[in-house]
Amino acid sequence: MNETKHSGRIAGLLIALALLLVSPHSVGLQMTGLYDHRVAVANESDAERNRAIREALEAVFLKVTGEARWLEHPVLLQAVRNAQSYVEAISYASETVAVIPEPQAADQQTAAAADQPSQDEARLPASSLPATRQQRYINVSFADSLLNALLASAEIPVWDSNRPSVLIWMALQDAAGARSVLTADVNPQIIELMQAFGVERGLPIIFPVLDFEDRRTLSEDALWALDEDAIRSASARYGADSILTGRLHFTASGEIVGLWQFIFRGQAEVFDGFDDDLAAYLNAPLNRISNQLAGYFAIVPELASEQLVRLRVEGIKDLRAYSALLNYVRNLRMVQSVNTAELDGERLELQLALLGDAQQLFELIALDRDLLPIASSQREAQSVLHYRWTR
Repeated sequence: MNETKHSGRIAGLLIALALLLVSPHSVGLQMTGLYDHRVAVANESDAERNRAIREALEAVFLKVTGEARWLEHPVLLQAVRNAQSYVEAISYASETVAVIPEPQAADQQTAAAADQPSQDEARLPASSLPATRQQRYINVSFADSLLNALLASAEIPVWDSNRPSVLIWMALQDAAGARSVLTADVNPQIIELMQAFGVERGLPIIFPVLDFEDRRTLSEDALWALDEDAIRSASARYGADSILTGRLHFTASGEIVGLWQFIFRGQAEVFDGFDDDLAAYLNAPLNRISNQLAGYFAIVPELASEQLVRLRVEGIKDLRAYSALLNYVRNLRMVQSVNTAELDGERLELQLALLGDAQQLFELIALDRDLLPIASSQREAQSVLHYRWTR
């Protein structure tokens, strides 16, 4: 087994998913590192490495399929037991992390500090700084071809790396009835929990910048009311593929209740939420929409019928654009083969063999802005997709 460094690829996934603020016209994202995962380990023993590899494979299956239910499939359970058979490479790395004291220990330290003489109080800030330690990690990279073949044999859908972005708006109300809009400054824990879910599922989660334009277009009251028209209007500048809006009420008894609205493909769905744990409350709607998006876009290659589709692309001005387009199309998982059918000036026509149909390809391309659809003046056959290359 060859060891190599994969921290860069893994970091790419984390950066892509941990987008807190985005510029206008954000779109679906090409996710990287779906077949890589990092696990904290206590040491480099064989037993600890084997445990971490099994944990990493479960995490990769979750990202690649998008749905936790597949982890209970007998084929995947067996694969996890033999996880080392699918490993492509591993590497170890260390990172300095803060040591968070246990609540009881922290209480004892606070009480002890209160009993110290006043001349010792000057030394308290230095002594109360959080301690740090070195945490060891193992980076595991799995062979995507082996995992894809395994998933196909089990008829489990695979979610392409080109994934729909989810724009999140949220209004909060405390026990006293005061309302506010979710921001990173005031509510970092909520954002961190939602970002962590996005990393876990390979789901591009983004948040609005909440500048003057956002606040003018979408008022706090309209957000709390889940005003669909106002939310759509405010979200248009971001070009997100879907919109999740939540209103959370934190009760005096410590419970969290509220409503969620999910807008996807022109349809709005409203559902409620209730929990006394913040992480569980936030995970419920995210899990729901992640399952919905994965179910919409993921395909089982062995079950999909192969179809030939003609892709007509304008704006191919030079060899670099030609090469970039071919690479883009070949990286779409549902595209089995690509052949150049015609080249006329800046127009290129490709014949694609698909595992799926033209509508699925159209939906997948719609997640990007590299190819923009062209409304043809002539009636096109359904098997011809007409675009302009914008990269």
